[in-house]
Amino acid sequence: MTIPALDHSTTRYSLAHAYWMAQAAGLAMQDPDDIEAQARVWGFDEVRNFQSPHRMPFPIEDTQAYTMASDRMIVTGFRGTEVLKIYDWLTDVDTPPVPGPDDKGFVHYGFNQALRAVYPQIRDTVQELRTNGQSVWFTGHSLGGALAMLAGAHFYFEEPRQLPDGVYTYGQPRTCERLLAGLHNTAFKNRCYRFVNNNDIVPHLPPEPFFTHVDTLRYFDADGKLHETMPLIAGLKDQVKGYRQGMFAPETDGINDHHMRNYLAAFEKNLA
Repeated sequence: MTIPALDHSTTRYSLAHAYWMAQAAGLAMQDPDDIEAQARVWGFDEVRNFQSPHRMPFPIEDTQAYTMASDRMIVTGFRGTEVLKIYDWLTDVDTPPVPGPDDKGFVHYGFNQALRAVYPQIRDTVQELRTNGQSVWFTGHSLGGALAMLAGAHFYFEEPRQLPDGVYTYGQPRTCERLLAGLHNTAFKNRCYRFVNNNDIVPHLPPEPFFTHVDTLRYFDADGKLHETMPLIAGLKDQVKGYRQGMFAPETDGINDHHMRNYLAAFEKNLA
């Protein structure tokens, strides 16, 4: 299998580019030295790492992210976390929403707190490194996906001339309510893509109707095939199929499908 190289000049969606943004999301889980080494292998000559402690309503002590820049592309990746570390918090309906970017709509309190810890540094770094009109991308897995979506929203709604070229998330939880989601869908049409792997439990949390998802969904079925749309009945049948296939796995299907390695495996299957 030959996967196309990362194209630093792209400004639009493609399956190959979505795969590389998934790789960039996964890279956020590595140590700073490993992030910098891999970013340089990918052709990025500027790399900045961010880590800031905060007080959170769940057992995560800090927010971690990085920004890498070449002469044509700037990518910011946000670190995700394990399902079991945030499950109880994501199912807590008592967590209050707070005003969203530029006071547009509302977002989950925990996501807002986690992003605030690093966003000013990231915004200033992207503006500093963007000396050649480079494209701008945000990416993340799990909690990192929520932070990537919100970072892109802040970047645009606080300065409309700075609309990012793309936001790609993987296993992202619901992050905001319907007003902000609607505004985001209009502004980020054909720029934001939210990937869900079959029965991944995290995209179903926090519960509706308090929080909702932004567009645009891309769904991997139980066999790893990527769909642009999935009708309700077909989707329910596919979820059942996924549960059956995962009955004897050491983890539940909902947790197993959330792992970044399984998102990458699904991409590689579709690129083959």
